[in-house]
This record gives sequence, C-alpha cells and structure tokens, in this order.
Amino acid sequence: MPKFIAFREDKTFVDAFGVTIHYYRWAVPEPVGVVQIAHGLGEYAGRYENLAQELVNAGYSVYADDHRGHGRTGLEQHGGDTTKLGKLGAGGLRAAAAAIHQLTGIIHTDHPGVPVAILGQSWGSLMVQGILNKHAGDYQGAVLAGTARRIPGRMNAGKLNAKHKHLGLTGYEWLSRDPLVAQAFLDDPLTFYADALKLFGVVDGLRLFGLPSRSLPSDIPLLITIGSEDSLGGERSVRELAEDYINRSRLSDVTVTVYDGARHDLFNETNHQEVADDLIAWLNSRLLSAETSSATEPDAG
Repeated sequence: MPKFIAFREDKTFVDAFGVTIHYYRWAVPEPVGVVQIAHGLGEYAGRYENLAQELVNAGYSVYADDHRGHGRTGLEQHGGDTTKLGKLGAGGLRAAAAAIHQLTGIIHTDHPGVPVAILGQSWGSLMVQGILNKHAGDYQGAVLAGTARRIPGRMNAGKLNAKHKHLGLTGYEWLSRDPLVAQAFLDDPLTFYADALKLFGVVDGLRLFGLPSRSLPSDIPLLITIGSEDSLGGERSVRELAEDYINRSRLSDVTVTVYDGARHDLFNETNHQEVADDLIAWLNSRLLSAETSSATEPDAG
C-alpha cells in the first residue's frame, strides 16, 4: 500500500530575545499524537524529512524547528553567512532550549488535548534532558536518541570520528554505516562539523553538563535509544543515564534500546526503517493509551 506524503509547512515564531525561529509542521487531519523533534548540533530540521513522513503515516503530526544558529534560523540570524552557523546568539544555550519549549507551547495551542512526545537527537537530546527537568509535565512521552549521560567521562567532547576515520575520507563516518550519509553531510551547505566548546564557549559548554532532576514534574514514559557504535556516549553512558531516571527521578517507565553495529545518526542509519518502526511502536504503546485515558477520564465535580 503506497504511503501518504505530507506537505511540509514552513512557519516562524519570535523567541524572547527577538530571534526569528523557523519551524516546520507535517500535519495529518486528526492526529493520534504529535511528535516534536529537536535536531543535533551542526544539522537542521530538514534532515528529519523521512522520519517525519514515517510518523505521519502512523497518524502523528510532526513539528521540528531549526535551532538557534542552525538551518534557516541561523541563516537569518547571521545574514546568510554560512561560516557563522552554530553561533547561538544572545542568550546562548539557555535561549536555544527555551525556544524548543516555546514551540511545545505552540503545539499545545494547535492541538489542545492531543498527547505530545518530544524527541531529541544528539545535542537536541541533551537540551531535552534539561527541558524535562523543568517541564516534563508538558509531554506525554520523551525520546532521547544518540544521547549521553551529561557528566565528564560519559560524554565525548573530543573527536567523534576518531574510531571511524579509517572507514572513509569525509570525517563524518561516525554518523552512519551508509557512506552516502557521510558524503551528503559533507556536501550540504547547512551542515558542519560542530565543536561545542569552540562554538559555545566555556560557560555555555559547561551548561551541557547536568543530571536528571530528583523531582521531575511528571512521571512520563522515556525511551533512550542509541547505536552500539555511537561515539557521543556509548552503551555504558546511556544505561547509567537510564538508572539516573529510575533512581533519581523516580520514573516508572524507562526503556533502553541499543542497535548493534549502528552509529550515531540512527534515523539515517542502514537500519533506519527498523529504528522508525520501533519508535512508532513505542509511541503507540504510550501515547495512544495516554490519549484514551484522557478521553475516558470522568469530569471533576
């Protein structure tokens, strides 16, 4: 059966510092849920087109922004100068994370009563960890992909391609086993090698570190998913992160999925269909039950 192709709407909002944030919506008429995607460092929301279409065909509307300093947001911030991509601008990392949460508010306005899950990849997942510490109650599920436990020694701050550099010449072999993905990343004018410390500076660089809160405002289901050959964190790092969410944050539903042989960019890996299918199955099992519970909950009074 042929898949439905959703039209991508390009939209904007203005953040608290006056920066115009570009975001995108792939809509279905009556969504069973909404998935908000937070992309990684050195990339942009458009790289998630295929995943968005998979989610649309499963009944989910999808929202994703180009973060501060990235994609069309970054181009507008820096007057079209691609050499300045990655510079976050006034407010830095905190403002970038706040804009992601601001988009969540737009989603709730657009879809009142519809369950929302947030999916962060790589840098996006690190910001999502911080967002959940304060705003977990705004989501009915969260997915941390290509993520890491945000402490020294459990998050690679060095050369992410070091153990994969013998596999090719692009410098992006760490992303995927598919050589076309690495080549496309190299050739894309909107993607770039991102050294977080150089881009953000010491103060904002240190803000990437942190642990899950001991008092999350909501007990939400959490999926942590990585490839076994991921250079950012690795299996030990994410399993310790899962233990933090169970023991520190007291979450009751934490799942860790590790894909053998896969690298960092799971949604562009050679097994991307398996990853998408597993994601949708997890979303269905959590968000659809949340939607049903909300719909059947008796009125107070």
